[in-house]
Amino acid sequence: MIPRELLATADVPGGGDPLRLIQRGAEYSIMLGANELMNSRLSGSEEALATLAQARLANVTGPSVLIGGLGMGFTLRAALTAFGPQARITVAELVPEIVDWARGPMAHLHEGTLDSAQVQIEVADIGGLIRAGRGLYDAILLDVDNGPDGLSREGNDALYTLAGLAHAHAALRPGGVLAVWSSGPDPRFTARLRKAGFDVREETVRATKSGRGARHTIWIAVRGG
Repeated sequence: MIPRELLATADVPGGGDPLRLIQRGAEYSIMLGANELMNSRLSGSEEALATLAQARLANVTGPSVLIGGLGMGFTLRAALTAFGPQARITVAELVPEIVDWARGPMAHLHEGTLDSAQVQIEVADIGGLIRAGRGLYDAILLDVDNGPDGLSREGNDALYTLAGLAHAHAALRPGGVLAVWSSGPDPRFTARLRKAGFDVREETVRATKSGRGARHTIWIAVRGG
């Protein structure tokens, strides 16, 4: 059996248990307590977060995209491919150590994306960027937790409240897309998105690119014109 090795830990601002970066052979995982937040073998649904959003913006040239959560870089990599060379992509990552890990032990997973001229990394709370970005973005992609329940820190709950969704609505340009990743469905969140003024479609996607693994949920919420 291949042993698991603890490579590093990081505190989450406003959170409880620290994040743990674990390696097992060629596989990496980021854990919060007993919960695995992400695994290097499972990238399909995180990539779908970007590709499904881009499909609703296919006629937009040079979109401005805000990604909440760097993680293992799967969404960023997919966004660079899907949105094209004219896209401007800002990634908000609250935990500075995750950016360090992306340039250190997990650099091979990120494939140099952090150094792209199209990409700006902000070590910041995604909520603050959303509130300050009125009419600034064509797409906001949220993958900061296991879904709209603020698992990693209570402060993330505010992103998914009606007030938080209203801020996201205001930060988007007409026709813009809010895409939210979750480990499972949440009918109450779907209802809040609609109440906040979004046209909502709920997608079920698999955890792996092969179409296998757990079923995850992605909400594609479009701001009307």
